[in-house]
Amino acid sequence: MRTVAWAAAMATLSGTLLASAALAMATPPRLADLNVRGGADAWHADNNRFELNWTIPADGGSPGVTTHYRIRNPQGVAVVESVLSRLSDGVGGVTVPKIAGTYGFEIWLEDKNGEQGPAAATTLRFDDARPGAIEPLPVPSWIGRTSFPLRIRLAHPAGPPLLSGIRGYAIAVDARPSGAPCAASDRCSDTETTLRGGVGEDELEIAALPEGTSYLHGVAVSGAGMKSATTGSAVLRVDTADPHTQLAGVPSGWTNRTAQLIARATDAGAGMTSGSDGRTPFTAIEVDGGAPTIAPGATVATSVIDEGVHRVAYYARDAAGNVNDGATSNGIVNLAPGVAWVRIDRTPPTIAFANAQDPRDPDLVRARISDSLSGPDLSRGWIGVRLAGSGDGFEPLPTATPGNGELRSRWDSDTHAEGEYEFKVIGYDAAGNVAAATRRRNGAPMILANPLKTTTKLSYGFQDHGLSRTVPYGRGVMLHGRLIAGRSSPLVGMPVRIVERFSAGADPATHVSTVRTGPEGSFSFHAAPGPSRTIAMAFDGSPTLARSTGSELDLRVRGRVRLRASAGFARIGGKALVFGGRVVTAPGTIPPTGRSVQMQFRLPGLPWAEFRTVQTDRHGRFRYAYRFSDDDSRGARFQFRAYLPAQDDWPYEPAGSRPVIVRGR
Repeated sequence: MRTVAWAAAMATLSGTLLASAALAMATPPRLADLNVRGGADAWHADNNRFELNWTIPADGGSPGVTTHYRIRNPQGVAVVESVLSRLSDGVGGVTVPKIAGTYGFEIWLEDKNGEQGPAAATTLRFDDARPGAIEPLPVPSWIGRTSFPLRIRLAHPAGPPLLSGIRGYAIAVDARPSGAPCAASDRCSDTETTLRGGVGEDELEIAALPEGTSYLHGVAVSGAGMKSATTGSAVLRVDTADPHTQLAGVPSGWTNRTAQLIARATDAGAGMTSGSDGRTPFTAIEVDGGAPTIAPGATVATSVIDEGVHRVAYYARDAAGNVNDGATSNGIVNLAPGVAWVRIDRTPPTIAFANAQDPRDPDLVRARISDSLSGPDLSRGWIGVRLAGSGDGFEPLPTATPGNGELRSRWDSDTHAEGEYEFKVIGYDAAGNVAAATRRRNGAPMILANPLKTTTKLSYGFQDHGLSRTVPYGRGVMLHGRLIAGRSSPLVGMPVRIVERFSAGADPATHVSTVRTGPEGSFSFHAAPGPSRTIAMAFDGSPTLARSTGSELDLRVRGRVRLRASAGFARIGGKALVFGGRVVTAPGTIPPTGRSVQMQFRLPGLPWAEFRTVQTDRHGRFRYAYRFSDDDSRGARFQFRAYLPAQDDWPYEPAGSRPVIVRGR
């Protein structure tokens, strides 16, 4: 039994020893998934900010209690040894010497027995060198509409190549002359790096820029993110507007002269002066789609000579290359040029009188004007007349334009003596060409023999009184007359115009009436009561009947004045006798100052004698007191009257009142 127990004990001891020996021979495992933040191939601009992480395997060796890492310089010499007194799955702030290069990084675990496991390795890349400066290659001094999209090439950074190489370029475009593409003073982030294709991706495409001046700022960015110490820049002057072009010398309508055209261009942006990049601004005029006349700068001139209607296009190109010629440039259709029309007509119009007079209106003189280009200008022509063969100048007649290509004048043949009269017409076309004619369209001379119309005779007067008559105030007068054509043909239904011209002081001064002739051409007219006047009658004629007038009639109207006495007798040396009266006339005839009235007396068989002049009021009333003082008047029989003498602005004949009888006592 002891043998068996001992054997069992020995077996247990042997197993324990074997397990202890196996444990003494185990080491910590290799760290897995060793990574450098940013990647093992990434370059870093800071030597003291490396961050690494890894994974500790759950089995495979003795558990570690401390962590060791070592850094080797690019030559493989260890330059950093470090121990972490704990287990960790990462470490930060790892520092390499401040010498650019690719460093080796080794890390392993150590257990409590001092056994060290195998090392895991990676690389740490450090480069804080800054790329050389860059400059944009030259850009146009002005950038026009057709320059977009704008492509700008960048010069490669100067100096030796960097260990980290060139990641790309950071570029910013803004309105600040001193701007920068990156926020930090020495480096650029990935998002700030505009071109990321390395040193060879050196072209920037800009789709559009605002009008005016912008500034481009650019730096090279190393593989570690360091930027050029100085910023390259370019001035981008943008002018996408066409120059403003004006054309002078275009006639407002038709002309009969050569049109001298001058186009002038102005531009508020790039201007019309050649820039340093060799772009030559020009101004152009194109006539009827032919080859344009082009001159460098802001002015060009050309002439349009030939007759006809000409389309003139004018445009210009500024120093930025903007041009409004309507063509397609760089895939962009330019705005259409300015267009004007020049109309030239040097051929005079054709003009002639109508072949015959209209028998219904022989005084109407017509001339037709025609022109195949500009057309007739009826606003300037005229028709003139003179006695045939006289050699006098033609007297222009009032000319009308009915709008059918004719000039029309009415010759007042009634006012011209008998004989032959010749006519001349002057006509213009719309271009100012003038033509003259003295013949009809059939070639016959334009001569008319006067009289052209049937003669008429107008007779009238006061019945049984001839041409003059005097009537009392307030009485009308009947007048009679007759109108005939030729020697004895009565004219029925014709208007006779009657003009009454009243004497000075009457209101109104003139009155016009019209009566029509009846059977046998006779007519009557009642001259209404009123002031003195002359009466004239006229037949104004018609297109086929000559006008006629008669002698002027003189209708005289005596004034009216009334007088009365306060008594039929007067006592010598006694109470005064009062005379009162009134001038009878239409209201408003007497002025505010009144009218003069003479007080007259006489004895039987003796003439009237004035003894006093009195003034009426505005209504024509007057009063006068008279005292008899002479004894010779006793028993005398006196006649008194009021007398209206002739006065300025008084449209009546002198008149006296009925006598008033007064006896002296």
